[in-house]
Amino acid sequence: MTTPATREAGRRIGWLMTLAGVVGWLASFQLTVDDWRLLKDPSYQPPCNISPVVSCGSVMSSPEGSVFGFPNMLLGLGAFAAVAVLGVAVLTGARLGRLMWLALNAGALVGVVFVHWLILRSVFGLGRLCPYCVVVWIVTIALFWYVTLRNLRRGVIPVPPAGRGVLSLVLDTHWLLLAAWYGVIAVLVLTRFWSYWSTLL
Repeated sequence: MTTPATREAGRRIGWLMTLAGVVGWLASFQLTVDDWRLLKDPSYQPPCNISPVVSCGSVMSSPEGSVFGFPNMLLGLGAFAAVAVLGVAVLTGARLGRLMWLALNAGALVGVVFVHWLILRSVFGLGRLCPYCVVVWIVTIALFWYVTLRNLRRGVIPVPPAGRGVLSLVLDTHWLLLAAWYGVIAVLVLTRFWSYWSTLL
């Protein structure tokens, strides 16, 4: 039986999926447009080329920008569109099956691992920050975090009895843990580029 609390939790995850999907798709779309313009005109300067550190063009043209032989943003266009559609379906009352939730969780896991590899390469390898890429990082992490918590809470991903106390604590402090996750990334970015940030003070 579906309780009001369960319905409200379902609406929250539906809104999160929809917003994450739309925001991630828009960021991927803008990157796709800028990448296409760069291909047509190598002298084109994307509007996100703000400074020597904050720059999209150099990131898109790097090997990390096309890991699988085509621009990474094409993956984002497809994946975020699917997430947005599923989010709208959940909001309108559709009940996704267990396999669908597991597939979504698996996709989000692959996405969050890929995003963290890109973060490390961007910050410590390329020495550049792409603003639209940062947006994709943020929404991918949030999507993985809350889809995983939803599946753990609803039993889609089984939790052994010994782990239920830990799960309860995580559910009670979910936003603090997510903020700490973002905070660690922010500290890495701040310290890596401190010589640049300090010139802006």
